[in-house]
Amino acid sequence: MAVIFYTIFLWLFKGSTHIASLFNPKAAKWVTGRKNIFKRLKEAIPQNEKTIWMHCASLGEFEQGRPLLEKLRLQYPDYKLLLTFFSPSGYEVQKNYPGADWIFYLPMDGPKNAKRFLEIVHPSLVIFVKYEFWYYYLKKIKYRNIPLLLVSALFRKDMSFFKWYGGLQRKMLSRFNHLFVQTPESKKLVDEIGLRDICTVSGDTRFDRVIEIASAFEPIPAIGDFIGNSRAIVAGSTWPEDEEVLQKVFSAINDPSLKLIIAPHEINEKHLDDICILFPAAVRFSSLTKPGQEISNILIIDNIGMLSRLYKYACFTYVGGGLSKNGVHNVLEAAVYNKIVFFGPYYYKYTEAVGLVKSGGGISFTDEKRDGNMLRLLIEALLNEEDEFKFRSNAAGEFVQSHKGATKRILHFIQENRLLTN
Repeated sequence: MAVIFYTIFLWLFKGSTHIASLFNPKAAKWVTGRKNIFKRLKEAIPQNEKTIWMHCASLGEFEQGRPLLEKLRLQYPDYKLLLTFFSPSGYEVQKNYPGADWIFYLPMDGPKNAKRFLEIVHPSLVIFVKYEFWYYYLKKIKYRNIPLLLVSALFRKDMSFFKWYGGLQRKMLSRFNHLFVQTPESKKLVDEIGLRDICTVSGDTRFDRVIEIASAFEPIPAIGDFIGNSRAIVAGSTWPEDEEVLQKVFSAINDPSLKLIIAPHEINEKHLDDICILFPAAVRFSSLTKPGQEISNILIIDNIGMLSRLYKYACFTYVGGGLSKNGVHNVLEAAVYNKIVFFGPYYYKYTEAVGLVKSGGGISFTDEKRDGNMLRLLIEALLNEEDEFKFRSNAAGEFVQSHKGATKRILHFIQENRLLTN
């Protein structure tokens, strides 16, 4: 019965997405990206190639899978790498990623689609990242005896896997050869549903990713020139509610030696214009070096791909998303540089953010009155407390370094069990 309901869900999802594509750009990309998908897959992937297939729901999951994907390329050069995405927010950003041989949208789940996809791709190893469970794909992979791994998984007690009605979800988990989870709490939940023997706490591969990024840091001269000898707050992945708070905080502090750099989560003209209304004196990065440009202490980043390096230049960092129930974005990109990270109260579903707060390197604040007063007081206190500032800054970097190694553990499992050498 559960499979019937699941199949109905697939049909409803597909139908509603096609309807939404008529007026929603993201849904339109989801639909058009899958047109003639099997024809394009067949033309791209030769039948005689040995293939490793990694699937990610979206961009965040890709960042978790990326360290493992890149290590697999180095360790197993005879294999080609296929990367698939479910969401346009992942595919559209990474469709030209050079670390994979082929990048596609994943065809919609279903018995015929899954069978056809596997016949074309014929993977030797399949890796799903964090949250992505498609019943028919997992079933067909299992029937073909293809090694199947789930990496950087994170489970909570309120998930359907651990409810009385979660039989289908538990069955999907049992299809995996091994589950690599981020935390002991996740493993305990998996153990309780009888999957102890296929579950290991490996940690989160994102720690490895941000450490790699930091170690390969490339300066951004224009940012260095903009900051000069001043101190800077770098705010990344911000939403309108974050920007409103930052405007109040920055105006209230009113320190000419303090500069603000904002890298919004969504880079589109409307959002950028709205930020410029909040900060009339701000300058955009794209016009930073233009002759005659007025000097400002506020900079708006209007491009993609720079954020992980921007945090290096900060005195303090602010990561957006935590003021809404959608939750805070990636705090590790900032913490890896030994930077104190501020974010809103919605972070409890993100173990890395919880851990960062416990370490002292992350500071959460509330803004019920929407006046930014709590954040302002925190920043002003740390500006005047050198010892506290140093302690928290070092705690942030130490927290990240203490959690590295997940990629190495997963790779060791693949090698030890000869998943790619049989």
